[in-house]
Amino acid sequence: MRFSSLAAQVSLLAYISHVLAADSDVISLTTASFEEVVNPESLILVEFFAPWCGHCKALAPAYEEAATSLKEKGIKLAKVDCVEEADFCQANGVQGYPTLKIYKNGSATDYTGPRQADGIVSYMVKQSLPAVSEVTAANHDEFQKADKLVVVAYLASSTEEPAPEFSATADKHRDDYLFGLTTDKDAIAAAGVTPPAIVVYRSYDEPRTEYPLPASSLTVKELEGWVQDLAVPIIDEVSGENYAVYSNSEKPLAYLFVDPTVEGREAQIDAVRTVAKKYKSKVNFVWIDAVRFGDHARALNLQQTNWPSFVIQDLKQQLKYPFDENKEVTTEAASEWVEEFIAGKLEPSLKSAPIPESQDESVFTLVGKQFDEVVFDDSKDVFVEFYATWCGHCKRLKPIWDSVGDHFAPVKDRVTIAKMEATENDLPASVPFRVSGFPTLKFKAAGSRDFIDYEGDRSLESLIAFVQEHAKNSLEPPAAVPVQEEAAQTPLAAETPKAEAHHDEHHEETEHDEL
Repeated sequence: MRFSSLAAQVSLLAYISHVLAADSDVISLTTASFEEVVNPESLILVEFFAPWCGHCKALAPAYEEAATSLKEKGIKLAKVDCVEEADFCQANGVQGYPTLKIYKNGSATDYTGPRQADGIVSYMVKQSLPAVSEVTAANHDEFQKADKLVVVAYLASSTEEPAPEFSATADKHRDDYLFGLTTDKDAIAAAGVTPPAIVVYRSYDEPRTEYPLPASSLTVKELEGWVQDLAVPIIDEVSGENYAVYSNSEKPLAYLFVDPTVEGREAQIDAVRTVAKKYKSKVNFVWIDAVRFGDHARALNLQQTNWPSFVIQDLKQQLKYPFDENKEVTTEAASEWVEEFIAGKLEPSLKSAPIPESQDESVFTLVGKQFDEVVFDDSKDVFVEFYATWCGHCKRLKPIWDSVGDHFAPVKDRVTIAKMEATENDLPASVPFRVSGFPTLKFKAAGSRDFIDYEGDRSLESLIAFVQEHAKNSLEPPAAVPVQEEAAQTPLAAETPKAEAHHDEHHEETEHDEL
């Protein structure tokens, strides 16, 4: 009886799974069915997932929604369970979950698009089209609204300038934007332009923008710069989905941190929108959920939770310019802050840990306030490790880095081995680089302002050899006191230093062998 009940439950679960699978527009693939399903498709997106993976679970509803939308366009979405098909996933280079790959006639490339439903749809539609789509009077209106940003060239003939430049730009940015070209007189008349002309259509801000200069002399660089500028809204919410749009821009980024649960949020955003319109050519503007991204606010040196708050970040130099958190963020105040930033009148806010009361270790603990003083000391060669406390690679490097400090301790008046917690300390504007990964190792020779990247292995011998190769100062330790003179003072001293030196050398070799 108990067996029958269990069997009935299993049958019911199997039936439910079958119904759910039948209702899904995402195709489930196995090792046996993969090539049969994927290879004949001119375009198909495949997700390699694990049922236990949190990111996979978060992606699932968006993936299902995108599959339903794309089904109408003849584009299929599929998935492979990498727990059930572990060997197959490994053979296909899957190293994390979810991994998404685009297959065109069986040939795979990595999917690098968004992971929201509309983003997946937009990305895959672009993949399904040629770099430049043909636009006619019949599809002109529909094509303008096919994506958030659409670029259309109106030409008297397909060989008229700037057709080659337009095609080259489309090839370069086919994953980013939708490009179309028309020589149809009715379509040109409907657009109200005189060929050659290029128009950008958008679903946000100004819906239609025509290239302001004669299009016949347009270069790829000019066209892509113009389109990339229009791709950034006057002010939009920023998140992980669209942050790359701003980080890839050459412009500084102004943030308005708001609490989305408080009434009046739209009025706060509108107050800055006026400023964004005025300075859009020089600064990008976004608003951001201060509750969800509180850690990012602190990273930008906003110390309070007094929202709204306003801060400008120079993305190239990673410098931050927070507006006084005790003042109200008004249109006038934000406009004045941006104006002073553009004019170079603002001093960046530099986060720094307190200066240590003492430096007792062979490795110097460097903080932001002392960076220029210590690193740009012309009399010293300086080797710095930039690390993060949470970084596993940094933790493994620590005993080796300490040993590097010990090795050069006898000449620390000429060579500084230092470490800096990069998440707790900002680099000053005088530094010509930014730290983007941990650990990062940089060497500055005495009398120089140039930094040399260390890219070798992280063994003690290699690190020491690197300093010996690049140091400008002498690395010879101070002359030892003559043994005879020391022996005259203490009869046993002539033997003791030899024994200690031998022990230290043996311990150093043993420690390195274990690492």
